[in-house]
Amino acid sequence: MKLIHLHQIGLLTGTLLLSVANISFAAESHATEALKHAEAAAKSTDDKSLVEHAEIAKTHTKVAHEHLTAGLTSLDNAIDHAKQKHSDIAKKAAEEAVTHLKAAQ
Repeated sequence: MKLIHLHQIGLLTGTLLLSVANISFAAESHATEALKHAEAAAKSTDDKSLVEHAEIAKTHTKVAHEHLTAGLTSLDNAIDHAKQKHSDIAKKAAEEAVTHLKAAQ
């Protein structure tokens, strides 16, 4: 009985770790995940699979779009502050843009 419980705990732990790793990877590459799932939807042979992949692609696309929009805002702020000779604030805004643009990838 104890062997079964240890096996189940090990399986649960492994599954949890893989899920966390997958979520963190996906969060770093929304555009890539969106494209991957859009391609899978296009190649689907049944409606259920097409809907599942298209919905996942749509979610990643929306998140990537939000990061791109935030990146643009940060770049505008960097430009505006640099033009006013606020170098430290401009640099921080540019760094924020980099963070958002990487998250959108």
